[in-house]
Amino acid sequence: MPQILNFSAGPAMLPTEVLKHAQSELLDWRGSGMSVLEMSHRGKEYMNIQAEAEADLRELLNIPANYKVLFLQGGASTQFSNIPINLLRGKKTADYLNTGEWSKKAIAEASKYCEVNVVATSEDKNFSYAPTQDQWKLNPDAAYVHYTSNETIGGVEIFWTPDTGDVPLVADMSSHILSRPIDVSKYGLIYAGAQKNIGPAGLTIVIVREDLLGEVLPGMPVMSDYKIHADNDSMYNTPPTYPIYISGLVFKLLKSRGGLAAMEQVNIRKSKLVYDYLDSTDFYHCPTAIENRSRMNIPFMLKNEALDDEFIKEAKAQGLIQLKGHRLLGGMRASIYNAMPEEGVKVLVNFMRNFAVNHA
Repeated sequence: MPQILNFSAGPAMLPTEVLKHAQSELLDWRGSGMSVLEMSHRGKEYMNIQAEAEADLRELLNIPANYKVLFLQGGASTQFSNIPINLLRGKKTADYLNTGEWSKKAIAEASKYCEVNVVATSEDKNFSYAPTQDQWKLNPDAAYVHYTSNETIGGVEIFWTPDTGDVPLVADMSSHILSRPIDVSKYGLIYAGAQKNIGPAGLTIVIVREDLLGEVLPGMPVMSDYKIHADNDSMYNTPPTYPIYISGLVFKLLKSRGGLAAMEQVNIRKSKLVYDYLDSTDFYHCPTAIENRSRMNIPFMLKNEALDDEFIKEAKAQGLIQLKGHRLLGGMRASIYNAMPEEGVKVLVNFMRNFAVNHA
């Protein structure tokens, strides 16, 4: 069987170097006689692993000192409720941009705790674009402004940072974090599930400005309180230790490759390979507006939908897996996160080209 190239939207492929490194330390981490899988999270060995991971992430993202980094369980979806629980801080409304399914889920959860003002939506065109800020209707009395900076399903990425004045900006960056530099100081809170571009499933990272901590809604579970996690260095309960360890290895690899500015150039090249081919043929079609085409998640449709199953079958035979599009959108989707090598993207484009020729 040929080498597998995994285009899954998440859990996604991890860098081979990281997997091999983890394999070499699986039974004995650095002479400790223990696997990271069995270490106490209170032991000095593991505490060093987590501290190093946080330090490397802070360096990669240039996180200011007045921001806390939280390593949490529960997935990014848990933050849909934790965000209003922590950030309403006496206010009754919050602003949300609606650009797709993950935005809709965040809005639905926030609506349980406050009045949600949808500042703009792209539902009129099946979430194929992101409204520019001149189309937003912001509420100056909102507790915060929330947006999903990359919608995994529709492949819609927002490359600019919204200006929300003194109202804290909140972003779900699950599917593009670490793919390019971001200015953390422009955000009140950033959150991301790890299983796309950071590490294994089971870890969620929250980066939150310190002044937004400490005023949760009354009666909420202690596990929803960001300040509790911040005050306990993400160890109020047992953290997801092995995903944090693997993520730490990913952070070191990204640093060795020149950091996020270097990764952005790689990701621009990779996505350009696919989009340039899609734009050169009428056999396939990309539904996403050009200015919002994600570098991480590329949806595309075959002109003849009757060939969808054959495309998946032949792709799998060539070692190209997880290309079927999300059930809500249909068609195909290639997720090309940091761990997908450029050569893998070239293999995909060559397959697409040959398939088009053979089934014209």
